Amino acid sequence: MNNFKKDFPILENKEITYLDSGATTQKPIQVIEAVEEFYKKYNANPHRGAYSLSMEATEMYENTRTKIAKFINAKHREEIIFSKNATESLNLIAYSYGLDKLQKDDEIVISIMEHHSNLVPWQKVAKTTGAKLNYMYINDEYELSDEEIESKITDKTKIVGITHVSNVLGTINNVEKIIKYAHKKGAVVVVDASQSIPHMKIDVQALDADFLVFSGHKMLAPLGLGGVYGKREILNDMTPFLMGGDMIEYVHEQTTTFAPLPNKFEAGTQNVEGVIGLGAAIDYIENIGYDKIQEIEAEVVGYAKQELAKLDFLKLYITPNSKNHSSVISFNIEGVHPHDVASILDNEGVCVRSGNHCAQPLLRYIGMDSTCRASFYFYNTKEDVDKLVCALKKAYSMFEKYIVK
Repeated sequence: MNNFKKDFPILENKEITYLDSGATTQKPIQVIEAVEEFYKKYNANPHRGAYSLSMEATEMYENTRTKIAKFINAKHREEIIFSKNATESLNLIAYSYGLDKLQKDDEIVISIMEHHSNLVPWQKVAKTTGAKLNYMYINDEYELSDEEIESKITDKTKIVGITHVSNVLGTINNVEKIIKYAHKKGAVVVVDASQSIPHMKIDVQALDADFLVFSGHKMLAPLGLGGVYGKREILNDMTPFLMGGDMIEYVHEQTTTFAPLPNKFEAGTQNVEGVIGLGAAIDYIENIGYDKIQEIEAEVVGYAKQELAKLDFLKLYITPNSKNHSSVISFNIEGVHPHDVASILDNEGVCVRSGNHCAQPLLRYIGMDSTCRASFYFYNTKEDVDKLVCALKKAYSMFEKYIVK
């Protein structure tokens, strides 16, 4: 059994089995203390003061940018843009790149697995520019086939948006293959790494991703902080998404010139404590190492799939291909609404997500309105799985006589 729970105050102090890390991870004491230390010793507005406290805050803020660039192997530190979450990151790309670059009858291709954040902005871009929004659909094993990828990404495709890991199915998409094929067709690729970067090493140069986005709060950092990686030549050619303080060079009454990267895309006072917390979260992850994280998760998630598969009243929505499956398990007790199941599990101290998981087109495509979802991280144990199974058995026993079979 791993002993990482001791680093997480909420897991130490509350009698809960937390299985909703896909929504947000819990925060280790090292991250909490880093944020607290910033406010106690360094609180000032970066980039705005000529006094030492502001310069110290600026150094801490920018050091984290450098740390992230190294963490994902970006070629240049200015390719990292801070945002408030992956949703804002994707909107930035859609508005600053998509609206400017696309024309009538160009094509945008995304997968049916996308979170609304990587879907709704592209609907807006398509409607505004006259471009067409096309979908890559999954097969019966909840995966994207090579044939589907190659039939949907065409010479007309200008943008491909793809989730690295589905937040509903846990399917790990072969983004390297998708990027390579999209580039062959002349398209740029936007990778949503929100569900992958907590669990696996990301190398943007090896992937050759044009854009990659993530949310800090899904990888141990505070809420309200995310990031955009973009190739420098592409970012330099884009117009700002938000405008105001600290992203300008010169402002005249009728004209404005913008600051160079990365400031051009960081208008206004940023979530500095979130950035500091993200730096501490990266340190924590690197101290454990992705190899260890994946070893723990493989054991716990494998055990969960094994034990949940024994429950004949449960329907699982996961690919049978274990090497293409991450840490998310969606399920339903057949004949029982997921919200009812989640409420009963909560009474047993087990925290799971229920609903459409901000992926309504995907749920509709697989014939569901909603599911329950258990999402694991390295601080989970086999004991957590046992508690989930026990709580599910109780939920089923409460509804068994009412279920129409």
